Amino acid sequence: MTKIAFKLSTCVAATALAVGVAAPLAAQDALNIAWVHSNAAAQSEQRVKAGFEDWLSDKGYDWDVSFLDSQGSGEATASNLQDAVSRGVDAIIITMSDLRASKAAIDVAVEAGVPVFSVDSGYIDGVQVDITTNNWAMSADVSPYLLDQLGGAGNLIFFRMAEHHGTRKRGDVMEKVLQEYGDVKVLAEHNIDYTAFFEDTTSTMQDYVARFGEDIDAVWAPWDEPAQATINVMKAAGLSDVKVIGIDGHPQAVAEVCKPDSMMIATVSQPFEGMGAQIGDWITAIVGEGKAREDVIPSDIVYMDAPLVTKQNCKDFM
Repeated sequence: MTKIAFKLSTCVAATALAVGVAAPLAAQDALNIAWVHSNAAAQSEQRVKAGFEDWLSDKGYDWDVSFLDSQGSGEATASNLQDAVSRGVDAIIITMSDLRASKAAIDVAVEAGVPVFSVDSGYIDGVQVDITTNNWAMSADVSPYLLDQLGGAGNLIFFRMAEHHGTRKRGDVMEKVLQEYGDVKVLAEHNIDYTAFFEDTTSTMQDYVARFGEDIDAVWAPWDEPAQATINVMKAAGLSDVKVIGIDGHPQAVAEVCKPDSMMIATVSQPFEGMGAQIGDWITAIVGEGKAREDVIPSDIVYMDAPLVTKQNCKDFM
């Protein structure tokens, strides 16, 4: 666990709140926040954290923020949530998890009056909000795009990841889309091990390249980092005439899409930094200022825009 403190010039008063919020805070108090990462190695989590830290810096807030890394383990996520509650924090932020597996720990937080703010973790009763993008819609944009770029026919490697609500939804949409493309054959399908996602994707793709070689026409990856791992493997094997997509719009992925001869043909740009900043605003209003949740947050799930990035528009996202 790492701990980072940020300076605050002004703080705000709080009152007892609605769902899962403890006693009021004095105006001069700095907030004590626990941040539970599902897997801090993921760029998406790093970008949300960076957006939050930039927001704290801009505000000049003196919040004591501790970061707990669950390293892709659902059990560790639940344990970290319970640890944060036991330390008596003012609020918990949880990122890129699957809250269904942590329901008991969320219930403990609610009983203790500790509000939980979720980022792209799937809404369940007890959390204040889940801020995310529409994972069904992102896949509905990028999946047909990939298959259309294939001309509606060819051989596909299909990587999935069922342990996160968002990547699970993306894969489910792709599965439905494939039903409309009868001339696309799935050569192999693999569920990525999130505890070591890059390594697992790399070793699996090495096996697929050895088995299928130049028969591979396309790769569908549930987010950008596995997409890049497959590209690395195929480059090393001398393959180049393959179309690959990811989702997230990380800077490295957008740059890869922009290369004219790159196998990466598309991603979807998620505003992770904006998610981090928005969570900060909500914590300020609800925990710091004592405003009622229903007066601050418009719905249980708040979706942010996530546009498709292709070789035609990628420079707009660099």
